[in-house]
Amino acid sequence: MKGKSGQVVPSGRTAGDARILGFNRNILFVGLTSFLTDTSVKMIYSVMPMFLMSIGASKASLGLIEGVAESTASLIKALSGFWSDKLGKSKPFMLAGYAISAIIMPMYAFVISPMQVLILRFAERFGKGIRTAPRDSLIAASVTNNETGKSFGLQKAMDNSGAIAGPLLAFTLLSFFPENYRLLFLLAGIPAIAGIFVIIFGIKEIRKSKVELFHKFRFRDFSKRYYLFLGIVFIFTLGNSTDALLLVKANEAGIKVVLIPLVYLVTNAVSVIASIPVGSLSDRVGKEKILVVGFLIYALVYFGFGRSSDTTVIISLFALYGLYSAATDGIQKAFVSDIVDTNKKGTGLGIYNALLGITLLPASIIAGVLYDKVDSKIPFYFGAGMATLAAILMAIFAVTARRTKQPKA
Repeated sequence: MKGKSGQVVPSGRTAGDARILGFNRNILFVGLTSFLTDTSVKMIYSVMPMFLMSIGASKASLGLIEGVAESTASLIKALSGFWSDKLGKSKPFMLAGYAISAIIMPMYAFVISPMQVLILRFAERFGKGIRTAPRDSLIAASVTNNETGKSFGLQKAMDNSGAIAGPLLAFTLLSFFPENYRLLFLLAGIPAIAGIFVIIFGIKEIRKSKVELFHKFRFRDFSKRYYLFLGIVFIFTLGNSTDALLLVKANEAGIKVVLIPLVYLVTNAVSVIASIPVGSLSDRVGKEKILVVGFLIYALVYFGFGRSSDTTVIISLFALYGLYSAATDGIQKAFVSDIVDTNKKGTGLGIYNALLGITLLPASIIAGVLYDKVDSKIPFYFGAGMATLAAILMAIFAVTARRTKQPKA
């Protein structure tokens, strides 16, 4: 059936959908799954740059490994989103994707070369590719009262709560077992396995009738506004390379390896605190405005990383980086959800997620080469410049859209 806007509304939705702590049951349990999985991922990710360098990797290879892993699995994000829309199901894709990641993560304990890390990183990101768009589509389909910003804000907050717990656990383990990365990798799989049980027992599929399914992809099925937004996201992401370089910068500024997970924790703590309020604000004032602010914050942070090597300043920039994260990651997904028809949300979000992953490859290669071959400041200035350009274009995008909506005199 169709709502007032003409968009297809899932027939499986009912007004009596269970709410827990003010959120739809599905949205809350999807968030819990993300929390558990992100705890595992960030336990590993917060120390991976130092582990890679301990087995002979260069700084350029850090960006290459991350970029190849994300980009080569990115097509899966678009395909899984389309098949989720085509079949009218999200839960099987989520279960398969999260299970792959849970199996892969403890295997880092047995690698002896950067190439093996690349292979495992690709496999783990492949799992993420399978689950991401169907998961986001399920969130979008579970939203009530037009609270897309708030709902994706919760998802981001839960992600980053795991990103706090993960580095804290990594810090604790490394404090008792200095530089014993392999033990850390073995234990990292436990929370991710717990997340599988949350999917099985906590998340309910939202059924769709056959007329609601998206059977065939055509470019014209998506609006010009959607494609213009993807273009702005591409420009911004080209300067948004792997966070591994930020961690390396912190280490080179004098922050000890054992404290690096705690520095990364600062970013995620700020993001957790800010994500839901910022998401709710975006529902009221417009997501375009929040994105402009988020891009400008990113530009300021990256300019600061390029200019300063003072540890106090670096830690402050990591905190500000968390505010950028709250103002962009979930808000971009919520905006895509708002401008794409209900029966195409998985595909639209899949294409968006694929674009992010594909663009990360050139972004990470550019940043890594600039860091190693030119000057350690240049990749940060490049990121700041691209973010500023994206902010300008987003502002123009917002003004143009507002004028288009205004009735003629």
